Amino acid sequence: MLIRIVRMTFKPESVDDFLQNFNANKNYIRNSPGCHHLELWQDENEKNIFLTCSHWENEEKLNQYRGSELFKSVWAFTKPLFSEKPQAFSSKKLEEVEK
Repeated sequence: MLIRIVRMTFKPESVDDFLQNFNANKNYIRNSPGCHHLELWQDENEKNIFLTCSHWENEEKLNQYRGSELFKSVWAFTKPLFSEKPQAFSSKKLEEVEK
């Protein structure tokens, strides 16, 4: 399982546009082949900073999504809304500590 975190900082006036586009596409993204999980997070203090957390079967499935028309259209809409370059991290879970 590959966990992908993408940190995005938007122009404050573009947050609503981002959220509308995310909401219009989130189910398509989540139902992409190999996607097992999708979350959207918002920074507690900086309301124009968002993170997506997605779980992918493997890197190949993530790359297939990144090459899809869906990704290209979502990214083409989202990219001009940024105020900073996004940061992406691919990780794997090593351990989960239960209570």
